[in-house]
Amino acid sequence: MACDTKLPQPAGPDPAGETSAARAARRPITLIGLMGAGKTTVGKRLAARLNLPFVDADAEIEIASGMTVSEIFARFGEAHFRDGERRVIARLIDGQPKVIATGGGAFIAADTRRLILERTIAVWLDADIATLVERVRRRNTRPLLAGRDPGEVLSQLAAVRNPIYAEAPIRIASRAAPHQETLDAIIAALAAANADHQP
Repeated sequence: MACDTKLPQPAGPDPAGETSAARAARRPITLIGLMGAGKTTVGKRLAARLNLPFVDADAEIEIASGMTVSEIFARFGEAHFRDGERRVIARLIDGQPKVIATGGGAFIAADTRRLILERTIAVWLDADIATLVERVRRRNTRPLLAGRDPGEVLSQLAAVRNPIYAEAPIRIASRAAPHQETLDAIIAALAAANADHQP
C-alpha cells in the first residue's frame, strides 16, 4: 500500500514535542473503501500503533442483531441492513478518538456519509480490482458476491462508489507493500489533517 499525495505529510515531533502518532490520534478515524481493501486488517494495526480502541462496524451490527451480515441481507434485504448500519455507526461515533472500520457500502448512504465526514476523519483505502479480487476470494461470507463473479461485481461497485469515496479527505492507495509502510502513510496524512485541530 502507498499513500496518495492528497495531503502534506509531516513526520516526527512538532516544535511543541507532539509526535505524528499523537497528532493523528486527536479525532475519531473512519476507514472506508470497497470490500477487500483491508479496512479491518489495517484498522486493527492502526489502532494498535495509535493506542486507540478499534471497532468493526459489521461486527457490531452482528452483535446487535444476533445475525451475520449475510443472514441479514438474505432475510431482510440490503435496505434493512443499511438502516441498521447507519444506527450502529452513529452509536460508534461518540466523539471519543478510535479507529472504526466500516462496510463497503456504509459511506455510500448519504446520512451515514455526512455523519462520518462531520464527526470523524475519513480515510479511503483504495485498491485496484485485481488486488481486491485476490483478497475477497479468501472469504466466502460477502453477500454482494454470493454466486457472482467477484471481478465483475467489484468493477461495477468501483464505478459507482469510488467517486463517492473520493469525498474522504485522505486517500491511501492500497497496494502490495509491508503493513508498516501503509500505517506510516496513514499516520502522516492524519497528523497533517489534524495539525490545526486542538484536542
